Amino acid sequence: RCETCSGEEAKYKCPRCMKYSCSLVCVKKHKTALSCNGIRDKAAFVSINEFSELNLLSDYCFLEDVGRMADGAVRDISLHRPTTNKSINYLRNRARKHNIYLKTLPIGFTKRRENTTTFNKKEQRFYWHLKLIFPQSHAEYIVKRVSDDKILGEILKPYIDPEESDPVVRQKLKIYTMSPPSDIQILMKIENRQHNSVSYDELDTSKSLRDNLKDKVVIEYPTLLVVLKKFKNDMVALSQDANESTEDLDSDSSSLSSEEEGEIRDSS
Repeated sequence: RCETCSGEEAKYKCPRCMKYSCSLVCVKKHKTALSCNGIRDKAAFVSINEFSELNLLSDYCFLEDVGRMADGAVRDISLHRPTTNKSINYLRNRARKHNIYLKTLPIGFTKRRENTTTFNKKEQRFYWHLKLIFPQSHAEYIVKRVSDDKILGEILKPYIDPEESDPVVRQKLKIYTMSPPSDIQILMKIENRQHNSVSYDELDTSKSLRDNLKDKVVIEYPTLLVVLKKFKNDMVALSQDANESTEDLDSDSSSLSSEEEGEIRDSS
């Protein structure tokens, strides 16, 4: 009998949970009720007493599939490209001339794939890929092609300005738009620090993005935290005049920071 409706003779058996069903309707019901995807678990345990030639054939097919996937990965050219190329090295060098320590992640990392930062040779300026995080509203926004000469306060206007911001965004970031500008603080995490020592640079909204990034380490693209001073809790923020020395940043720009090493360990 069908184990879903109990009214008809069963015609189908689910490869995943072994439930019997009589029709497509009952199959869909049982998948919804049991959160079953209907796909056989190829790695499910089978006792030696129940092991048959069918199970042996299934395991053989499974190993063949794994072998094909491994072979495909070996042949994938994109996975064997060098972690750097001329365009990335060019961006690093141009950033260094602006006293910005730009570092990039290996191919395959999310930040590397989504980064759209470019440098315009004619205008001699960066157009940054920028991420804005608003912790008090649990919101994140990506801004592309932000000119490095743009004032930081102007970049934030479409988000937190009570009059010029988008109505939908304004409602989402209501706690920011209702707060006076003096209560809003822009922070950027200081890279190349120990994992148990997290600090932030306080940025100046009256200065350009280029001036704010000067003498700072940027991994792929800038990530700015827009916080309210009364909610920042134990976030250690260093003002522009109290930034730590960056003498140790003159090392090879291709070396990985502690955050990059952590991401590599997590991925492996």
